[in-house]
Amino acid sequence: MKNFDYAAPRTEGELLSLLSTEPGHTELLAGGTDLVGLMKKMVVQPERVVNLMEVDSLRRLGPDEEGNLWIGATVHLDDLLAIPYLENYPAIVQAIRGMNSMQLQAQGTIGGDVCIRPRCWFFRNGHGLLAQGGKLAEQGDNRHHAILGNEGAAKFVSGTRIGPALIALGAEMRIIGPGAEDEQYIPVADFYRTPRHERERETMLAPGQVVTHFILPRVEQVHSATYEVRHGEGADYPLAAAAANLEFDGSVVRRARIVMGQVAPTPWVSPEAEAALVGRAVTPQSADEAGQAAVHRARPLSHNGYKVQMAKTAVKRAILLAAGQPTGGF
Repeated sequence: MKNFDYAAPRTEGELLSLLSTEPGHTELLAGGTDLVGLMKKMVVQPERVVNLMEVDSLRRLGPDEEGNLWIGATVHLDDLLAIPYLENYPAIVQAIRGMNSMQLQAQGTIGGDVCIRPRCWFFRNGHGLLAQGGKLAEQGDNRHHAILGNEGAAKFVSGTRIGPALIALGAEMRIIGPGAEDEQYIPVADFYRTPRHERERETMLAPGQVVTHFILPRVEQVHSATYEVRHGEGADYPLAAAAANLEFDGSVVRRARIVMGQVAPTPWVSPEAEAALVGRAVTPQSADEAGQAAVHRARPLSHNGYKVQMAKTAVKRAILLAAGQPTGGF
């Protein structure tokens, strides 16, 4: 690991003063479950590491006057499971519980999960985010790579497990920096991007900026869910996942938001699956047709064709679970 400066600010102002606008100069430390490994392997080599955990405002957790739920970026995942506020957001609870790791839940933070770097083994072995313009993934072991949005050089999949649920629920995020007065609120859906060259990252967060909070809109009726297709019950990442958020008019779906995870370089919103569901009652058949619509544009690589069926299944079962119906899974 390369030598680096370390800082632990206590206010947002101090935090911003320690960040650099030079790419790669500064990295942010929260739970450390991802960054430490990347630094040990010299995938990232920052000059300074800034610890976020001493900034009190980043641990905010609770509703505002309008009933929107604010979650600070450094709130630990097991703290989220211990509070009553998430009762109306089961998609998030299910995503956290699906991690199946007490250690990860205790140490990891919601901001860390949303901003986690891709799990691509080419990237994590020092070949760059795009791995020679995508050639390594095209020609090598691409079992866990993208089946959607992979037309360009980016073949990795977004690693966030909570991100699809946040997007499905219409959550926003607060970003500050690089200047002390700079503050913006954006939908979580707009946070992710597919990089076009190695100088870009997989999110729109620029050097000198930091995510501070997530804001979940107040919900009146609870019809959301996350479903992950995993190899087993351990702590491994899912092979495919989906989050669904449904609004009903009687028994008919009035509005749907379907977001897939682990299948594309970004959490993948599927308007096709949503269109297949709106105006219909949720049944195993309509959920299956929505799942089929979600993957109709899939372009699997040489060794990951199996993910198409898994992604379809994840969408189908997320919809059924959100509607309170049996999924047919384990």
